[in-house]
Amino acid sequence: MTTPPALLIAGHGTRDDAGAQAFRDFVGELGRRHPELPVAGGFIELSPPPLGEAVAELVGRGVRRFAAVPLMLVSAGHAKGDIPAALAREKERHPGISYTYGRPLGPHPALLSVLERRLRQAVDPSWDPAEVTVLLVGRGSTDPDANAEVCKAARLLWEGRGYGAVETAFVSLAAPDVPSGLDRCARLGARRIVVLPYFLFTGILPDRVRHQTEQWAAAHPETEVRSADVIGPEPELLDLVMERYAEAVQGDLRMNCDSCVYRIALPGFEDKVGAPQQPHFHPDDDGHHHHGHHGHGHAHSHAH
Repeated sequence: MTTPPALLIAGHGTRDDAGAQAFRDFVGELGRRHPELPVAGGFIELSPPPLGEAVAELVGRGVRRFAAVPLMLVSAGHAKGDIPAALAREKERHPGISYTYGRPLGPHPALLSVLERRLRQAVDPSWDPAEVTVLLVGRGSTDPDANAEVCKAARLLWEGRGYGAVETAFVSLAAPDVPSGLDRCARLGARRIVVLPYFLFTGILPDRVRHQTEQWAAAHPETEVRSADVIGPEPELLDLVMERYAEAVQGDLRMNCDSCVYRIALPGFEDKVGAPQQPHFHPDDDGHHHHGHHGHGHAHSHAH
């Protein structure tokens, strides 16, 4: 039987020692859970070990094929450009290796359930979720697509869970920043706000989110504000990395199937899972019955 490809975890990097250690511990835990696989991890910037060192470690262990999974929540410049460039460079350094590249982690239902758990840990059990406004705070990017991913996560977190609202803000490079996001929540009438960092591990940016939240709360005593914890090295995160690994190995890189209501039991939409998809007639489509559309069959599976 051929050996399965190794797993290479690509991290962003942080100037925060605890955050870098959390990443290294996470990679170590993945290796312990999967003794059948060589597992290594490295960073794009800021903290050791660099990604190149992790590749060299795998090659030193006899690895020729590996799957790289970006340990990142959104696909911004690092996942889209820096990691592929770094991997291409390693391929030149180590002739004979081959790799496939997985996709970023979020917004996956498993992570949404961890975020929901973080919210519950941060609020008073007597609070009615309908009276709680959540401010989901992402890293922030100059890439609009990456910022939009945070908005998508916020919407998916709101769906079916009963929270009053889930708003978004960013801690760097993108508007609204944390104080502006909190101002917006207050203008919308929020009396109870939970600030939820959309980050995997502790670090300088999540610390900044908490600090800015505390400053805003001190200036707005009429609003009750709580800070939730980061996602952390939860079992769901370990399992999700292996799901991304399996996709990359099998070449099964999907579109937005993670959060597809027909595949995954999302809160409040459980009855949709596995429902057959039928083409259906939209009466207000211009020219639907004309301009060369004759002869197309339409299965009317449900009335509009």
